[in-house]
Amino acid sequence: MNRKKYWSNKLHPIQFIALGFAVVILLGSLLLTLPVFTQSGKGTPFIDALFTATSATCVTGLTTLTTSEHWNMGGQWVILCLIEVGGLGFMMMPFIFIALMKKKVGLLTRIILQESLNLDTLSGVMRLMFYILRFALGFQLVGALLLAIEFIPSYGMSKGLWYALFHSVSAFCNAGFDLFGDSLVGFQNNAYVLLVISGLIIAGGLGFIVWRDLLNFRKTRRLSLHSKLALTVSSSLLIIGTIVFYVSEAGGQTIVGNVSALDRFVNIFFMSVTARTAGYFSVDYGSVSQAGILFTIVLMFIGGTSGSTAGGLKTTTFGVLVVQAISLLKGREHAEVFRRTIRPSIVSRALTLFFITLSLCIGVTMVMSATEILPHFRGIEYLLFETFSAFGTVGLTMGLTPNLSLIGKLLIIGLMYLGRVGVLTVGFALMMRLIKAKGGRYKLPEESVIIG
Repeated sequence: MNRKKYWSNKLHPIQFIALGFAVVILLGSLLLTLPVFTQSGKGTPFIDALFTATSATCVTGLTTLTTSEHWNMGGQWVILCLIEVGGLGFMMMPFIFIALMKKKVGLLTRIILQESLNLDTLSGVMRLMFYILRFALGFQLVGALLLAIEFIPSYGMSKGLWYALFHSVSAFCNAGFDLFGDSLVGFQNNAYVLLVISGLIIAGGLGFIVWRDLLNFRKTRRLSLHSKLALTVSSSLLIIGTIVFYVSEAGGQTIVGNVSALDRFVNIFFMSVTARTAGYFSVDYGSVSQAGILFTIVLMFIGGTSGSTAGGLKTTTFGVLVVQAISLLKGREHAEVFRRTIRPSIVSRALTLFFITLSLCIGVTMVMSATEILPHFRGIEYLLFETFSAFGTVGLTMGLTPNLSLIGKLLIIGLMYLGRVGVLTVGFALMMRLIKAKGGRYKLPEESVIIG
């Protein structure tokens, strides 16, 4: 079947994905405005409900309202469901329904699933969806049980189990929502909780395709180029991040209270883990050094791995750019790594994505510098931190989120949406009519341009 003809009078899969996330956010916003979901029994302003629903669906964690204080159990359940839907992809819910009803999955659903997972072929789409569902739910359950060991003695059976479930799902989906009010600052001296949360964050941020390759390695004895690049970049950023934060924060002496040397190191490691995607924090970022703040912004911009629960530029995109730069410096015409050549179209896509996303974040920061009020002791890093945190769907903040103006909230909402759905996805969705109208492709004459 001709793919173009099939979609001529229908929504393209890319448009369906972009619109689907928007619909989920809108429905979540309408639910969260209801008085029945608040502690006070009063309704929530739509802009704050929209901000919370966007943050949850886009697995960010930035909030204008304190989750534990404003929302009751019902509201927290709505947020948790939005996190799960956003983390696993909104198409997972119809897939579960189809599987339970034992109905045949049509071509339309398969194509949309293929686009949502960034796969090159329809082959194996359903098997991968079953794998993702089993893996994600299994990992979240194990994480909840591990956290319950610590939370039940501290908070009781029912509250401890709820806290364990909520934070396991939030950590695995890289959402960063918490029920403690101060994220994980109260666990600075609890290496066990920080390491469990770190494991969940890393697992969710690596991506389902990478985990499938790792778990099947004993059978196949090979990893795809995507998995090799993702693992190399992710592990390198974790190690480099830990070293940089350890040096910039004087081994944790300036940001962590009176805790043991082991706990200080775990807190430093946790900073490196959470900065790229998760949004949980165990230290006050108001006390972090300028070097630490700048490096955190860089990590937030890079984000997690493609095909994962994370947002940002993505580790594989960053890896492709690094490989291209190294190959160019070596005098090679193509980007080469692990005895493979990366397709020029992929390199071009990575360069385009880098330019657009960086320009977008800087542009939003410039607008917010005119709309937001900065504390007298803060500079432009106060806005840059918020902007890159929103785009990377990280959720870290230096304190600006609760004080955002209406324009600032709308800008951050837009960035969170773009960071989760993808700049290119939204761009293609909006320009699909123009792409269709263009018709056949042709190549214009080449000419050289002097650069460098």
